[in-house]
Formats: sequence, structure tokens, C-alpha cells
Amino acid sequence: MSVSVVSLLASQLGRNDEVPNIELAHEIANDENLAGVEEIMENLSSKDKKIQYDCIKVAYEIGQVKPELISKYALTFIELLKSRNNRLVWGGNDGISDDC
Repeated sequence: MSVSVVSLLASQLGRNDEVPNIELAHEIANDENLAGVEEIMENLSSKDKKIQYDCIKVAYEIGQVKPELISKYALTFIELLKSRNNRLVWGGNDGISDDC
């Protein structure tokens, strides 16, 4: 049975730093874990802001390592630009600019 990637996010581990998110992103990218990418992208709309913030960081980091893994979610990043949440706008903008 596989572990949910959400359970490995910094906020879910009780951490206030980005290290777990960066490590998770690299693990997802190195394994080409498409299910993990999908779970991260789905949780960008989580009701829990901490999960949203962690997921945008993970998505951004995946895009740095293997942009092809998040390229099909370009429209999701574009939608984030319309968000009232500045952190998601920042992450959405980085996701687009790094992928282009």
C-alpha cells in the first residue's frame, strides 16, 4: 500500500520549514511518480491553507527538476494567478514561467 504524498508534506509532519517539501518534490520527480504529482496538484485546492502552501512549493520544486511532469497542469497554474491568495499566485506564476 502506498503512502499519501500529502501525509509527507511539511505541515502534516509538524514542520515549519520547507525541507520536507523539497525532499518530497525531488523524490516524486526522480521516481516520475505521476500519481504523486496528481495528488499534489489536486490538493492545491485543499480547504487547508497549509496543505495548499506546501503543495504549491512541491509543484514548483518538481517543475525545477522535471518540468514535463507538471506541464499538463499549465491551466491549473494559470487559474492560480486569479487566486486571492498571494502565495498561490506567486507559485502559479513560478510554475508557468519555469515551464516555458
